[in-house]
Amino acid sequence: MRPLQPVSASARVILGIAFFVLFFAVWSFFTFGGFVSRIFLADPLTMVNDGWTLLTKHGFLHDIGMTVWRVLGGFVVAAIIAVPIGLAMGAYKPVEAFFEPFVSFARYLPASAFIPLLILWAGVGEVQKLLVIFVGSVFQIILMVAVAVGSIRRDLVEAALTLGAKDRGIVARVLMPFAAPQIAEILRLVLGWAWTYVIVAELIGSSSGIGHMIIESQALLATGQMIFGIIVIGVIGLISDYLFKALNRKLFPWSAV
Repeated sequence: MRPLQPVSASARVILGIAFFVLFFAVWSFFTFGGFVSRIFLADPLTMVNDGWTLLTKHGFLHDIGMTVWRVLGGFVVAAIIAVPIGLAMGAYKPVEAFFEPFVSFARYLPASAFIPLLILWAGVGEVQKLLVIFVGSVFQIILMVAVAVGSIRRDLVEAALTLGAKDRGIVARVLMPFAAPQIAEILRLVLGWAWTYVIVAELIGSSSGIGHMIIESQALLATGQMIFGIIVIGVIGLISDYLFKALNRKLFPWSAV
């Protein structure tokens, strides 16, 4: 093992699985061994049984579907608005000077702080939850996309100008192809953050979703159900992450992303 030395695909899979095996082994040791009370931390078997009960008797699949819909809905709207603004900021310095102070200010505001206001403005329905994800994602995407576009090598732009390219051609044929893989990676990262925002939104004023199930389980001290909900979030995130990576490699074969 040497710094930055790559590993094979099979070794990567084996090492990744090994961590989860070790994690569950340590968890089992402390819970089955009686070192931690099951009131505070359910053992793996209890978690699996509680999860199966949720899926078969309490309609947890519906809760999962609602949470996925909220994440995708808020995230897609944020990306549709944020990516063009970020592209314009990265390509044109006057646009950057106009937007950057506000975007830099807004991206430090936690989305959870807006929940009381959003409930006041939009109620406790789906719009409020979509807005929480939107607020938490849009400013991050804008600034990160602007940085990605603005980091293009100057010699590429100068070469395009030498060949007679106009402003629109530089943006469409130089800046966008250069930044596209990085933008896709930015969207992949922010999608992970969107899951944090949706769970926070569902903890308050919600009648469905994974977050709603977790907060109800807390009242019942059902730690197995809470852990199962958390693991479901992680599994969905892991699957979406791998799908995003595979799509990025297919769309942008010239990138190492």
